[in-house]
Amino acid sequence: MKTVILAYTLIILIFASILSVLSYGYGAGYVYIYWRDLQIQTNIWVVFFLTILTSLAIQLIWVLSKRYFTREQRKSEVIFNFKNLHPYEQLAVISLLDAEIDQKDFIQNVFSNSGLLQGVIESQLDYVQGNFSQALMSLDQANAMAFELAEIQRIRVYLAQNEAEKALTHLEFLNQHELSPWLNDVKNSYERTLQDLWGAFAIAFPWDYLRATKYGHLNIDKKIEWLKQLLKQFDQANADNLQDLQQRYLALADQLEDKTYDVNVLWLKVLSHLPELSEQHEALAEYLLGTQFDQEVFYLWFQQQVLKQNPDYSNIEQKIEYWEAKYPALPILSFVKWHVFQEQGRFVEAEQLLELYPDHILMNYLRIKSTLKDKDHLIHQLNLIFENNANHVAIKI
Repeated sequence: MKTVILAYTLIILIFASILSVLSYGYGAGYVYIYWRDLQIQTNIWVVFFLTILTSLAIQLIWVLSKRYFTREQRKSEVIFNFKNLHPYEQLAVISLLDAEIDQKDFIQNVFSNSGLLQGVIESQLDYVQGNFSQALMSLDQANAMAFELAEIQRIRVYLAQNEAEKALTHLEFLNQHELSPWLNDVKNSYERTLQDLWGAFAIAFPWDYLRATKYGHLNIDKKIEWLKQLLKQFDQANADNLQDLQQRYLALADQLEDKTYDVNVLWLKVLSHLPELSEQHEALAEYLLGTQFDQEVFYLWFQQQVLKQNPDYSNIEQKIEYWEAKYPALPILSFVKWHVFQEQGRFVEAEQLLELYPDHILMNYLRIKSTLKDKDHLIHQLNLIFENNANHVAIKI
């Protein structure tokens, strides 16, 4: 329809120019129509525009009618062959089913005359088939105007080839690259795709992601997965990795409120592996416990306290009493407090704690342990049973 309107606009301009030249010095002319009892007196300009507008209206009605009836016919038509679909419909089906491999020849044929996208599409087809070298060669022939699309495809290939350095270099470049104007209408989708690539990179190469000059590329789910990968691969880190990790956390330390609780908990677990950041670990744990009580966070905080060279049991006791007032009726606090009293030699007060929570497994454990006292072999067996329980306190007390 747009083509029809543009064509008529061009015709109007051409004929208006011709009429203007022919009318110069002679006026607009005179047209008289007499038919039966109808008499019309006008000039050539009015006749011209009425003719054009009438023709345009008929043309538009025809196009719209044809489009409507064709669409209705397609609704009731039975399709027996994929090739009977309209090319756009074929491309839509391929996209919905990720069927690039099955229809490679068709896709190549459709885009063979596309000077803009041919190289990128061929690279995508090679990428899907696992021909990564050929995919990169196709991108070398891609149109410069499709630069962003080619770069996105190039990053996907590098990720598939586990080439972290190259993938990071191109991600960094795209991150600071100003988007081409012709892609502004799909800017949100472009940014979402770039964010997904950052997420894929961070999860595949968690330590290399720390070398990114900027951060904040990851959504919440990807950030959680990235931190989990760091924890899984912590034993693979070298000195430079640990230094990068420390610098990254220190740069984020003043943004605790901006991060979700789950993300902060994972950061706490990461910090538990970094003795150099023990102060930050303690501050983060106490911040989280001030927000809501989480038993795992409390374990991590207590473990860090007792592993100090000279544990400050008085300070530990004060913090526990503060949380007891803030979060009443939590057996885990009494459980830990019993150990604090034991370390301080306050055995009578420790025994009094054993009267609390008669049906709770943690306190039952302490009651049995207290009864066994110096029978180390029995306490060892008790610990083996207790450690196999789902409620086992995963710290060394």
